[in-house]
Amino acid sequence: MGDLLLVRHGETEWSRSGQHTSFTDLPLTPNGEEQAKSLAPLLAGRSFALVLTSPLGRAVRTAELAGLTGAVREADLHEWYYGAYEGVTTEEIHRTRPDWDLWTHGGPPGSDGKPGESPEEVGERADRVLSRVADALPEGDVLLVAHGHFLRVLTARRLGLPPSEGRLFRLETGTVCRLSTEHGRPVIAEWNTRA
Repeated sequence: MGDLLLVRHGETEWSRSGQHTSFTDLPLTPNGEEQAKSLAPLLAGRSFALVLTSPLGRAVRTAELAGLTGAVREADLHEWYYGAYEGVTTEEIHRTRPDWDLWTHGGPPGSDGKPGESPEEVGERADRVLSRVADALPEGDVLLVAHGHFLRVLTARRLGLPPSEGRLFRLETGTVCRLSTEHGRPVIAEWNTRA
C-alpha cells in the first residue's frame, strides 16, 4: 500500500496577504516559484502510481517546477469556493461578522454568481478524490498538488474526521505532507516538510 503525498502550491500574493483565493488564479510569486523548485529533491527518486493537480495555474505550475511529469488535472482538487469572501481576509470579514468561521459557516454565495461552499460540500469533493486515489494506492504512492484549505479537509476525511476538523492542520505554502498507515489505519507521517 502506497502513501498519499500532499503538496500545497507555492506562495501567491494573496496567500501571503491572507486573502481567500479560490477562483482568482494568481501566479506564484518569485518566492513561490522558489518554494516549488525546492520540492524537487523531496520528491526525486519516488515513483508515483498517480499524480493529480488542481486545474488552477498555481497548482499546475508548482507541479511543473517540482519536476513532476504526467500530472492529471482533477476538478475536485479545486480550492474551497469562498463565494462572496473571494479576495477578502478573515480580519476584514470579522469587521461585519465577528463570529464568522470558515470551518463552521463556510463561504456564502457571491453576488457575481460565484458559489460558496460549506465544509460538508468541500468534504464531499474530498471524498470523491479519496475514492479515486484508493484504486491507485495499492500500486504505489499517490501525489496531489492543490490548495491549503482543500487539502486540510481532505486530510480530515482521510483520517475519518468530519470536514470541519481540517481546522486542526495548518498547512504552509510550498510544503509536502505524507499520509500513511499504521496497523491498517490512516495516520499523518509527515507534515509541512520543506527541503
